[in-house]
Amino acid sequence: MSKNKAPMTPEAAARIQGNAAKKNGGQVPKGDFAGRAQRAAEKNQKQGK
Repeated sequence: MSKNKAPMTPEAAARIQGNAAKKNGGQVPKGDFAGRAQRAAEKNQKQGK
């Protein structure tokens, strides 16, 4: 696990969602980490991080 506490970016969230979709036949499962990553990226973007 990385000790780097860099904020989640929209680009990183998109990469995570893309990989999750590839593993699941084009769908991102409900409750998957990809959704949490997307919410974190949106929050960070609104806060200017």
